[in-house]
Amino acid sequence: MTAPVFGGPARARAARPPLSRGLAARLRPVAVVVLVLLVMGVPLWLVVVTAGKSQAEALSPDLSLPSSWHLWENLAQVWEQGEVPKAFVGSVLVVAPSVALVLALGSMASWILARRASRLVAVLYALAISGIVLPPAVVTIVLLLRQLGLAGSLVGMVGVYVGIYLSTVIFFVTGFVRTVPLSLEEAARMDGAGPLRVFFSVILPLLRPVLATATILICLYVWNDVFYAFFVVGGRLDTLPLNLFQVANAGLYLSNWHLIFAYIILMSLPLLVVFAVAQRRIISGITGGAVK
Repeated sequence: MTAPVFGGPARARAARPPLSRGLAARLRPVAVVVLVLLVMGVPLWLVVVTAGKSQAEALSPDLSLPSSWHLWENLAQVWEQGEVPKAFVGSVLVVAPSVALVLALGSMASWILARRASRLVAVLYALAISGIVLPPAVVTIVLLLRQLGLAGSLVGMVGVYVGIYLSTVIFFVTGFVRTVPLSLEEAARMDGAGPLRVFFSVILPLLRPVLATATILICLYVWNDVFYAFFVVGGRLDTLPLNLFQVANAGLYLSNWHLIFAYIILMSLPLLVVFAVAQRRIISGITGGAVK
């Protein structure tokens, strides 16, 4: 007669996952998808259906479908009466140099901060990223721009955005540079490359994934900003959000929610293009690094 094995059935039950745990594991992805659809899909649906309604149906925005779609008519009316082309040019003139300067200065500063190990560099890094948590002093910025003669100018607006979002780029890129092997730079220096050649030929191509992510964030912040544009530019240069704010206050879009949401759709289309292009860059950079 064989001796009983103590704990055998208990061990078998412990090895097999309970039914409730397996059900929870299956339902977790479904719950995440439903949550994402509620958080992102409902506002998007509200914007689209309201932009497709007539003025009478859009007086009280809701999730119901319009009785008849007027989306293209509303978009055409906004394009003609809302001065969208002029505001689009103004937004591009602000966003393009702001993003380019932030990425260029931030990536070069991050390379230096990541490769130098000293107390002074640690203090400089802490000061560089402090802008993420410390809010900018708007009154001080406006007064300083007036003293410099840059208030209400494109140069002043670009300088404000560069100063505000430079901390974000330094925070992202510095951690990424620290993961790049130092041997790549040493090999380039042995071949006679100087600091600029090392940065632009070795470091910068490896930063494409993180720079693509930073591009999406900075473009999103600058493109949708109306607060700093209102106080710094003061209406002398129209951007899309600032133009929407002004025409809505002027009474053109008063109670015309269908036109307001149609304007939002037109204002969001360039951001969708930037996101699609940058997303491809992120995926290609990650897969390229994996192959190497």
